[in-house]
Amino acid sequence: MAQVPSSLIAATGLVGGFAVARATKRRELGGVALAAAGGLAARQWQKAAGPKAAAGLGGLYLAAFAGSHPLAKKLGAWPSVLTVAGTVALASWAVADRK
Repeated sequence: MAQVPSSLIAATGLVGGFAVARATKRRELGGVALAAAGGLAARQWQKAAGPKAAAGLGGLYLAAFAGSHPLAKKLGAWPSVLTVAGTVALASWAVADRK
């Protein structure tokens, strides 16, 4: 079975976490989705690119989540989430999935 690219998992975690939180009006449920996808992506990052790259991409994932909040004040909620998800996906692809 083909492995789902870590870039897709990470982007889905950011978008899916926001969508779950918004749909259920329970932020903690969105956090569970965000954390689950982040953990899965981190395992793949470590296997594909090593622990330093996994730590860097994990930091970017967390920074994207945190940064989406102030960015939403300028762009709106969905555009902000899609922007940070795309950024993380691109970085993940470049570091871990491109090979």
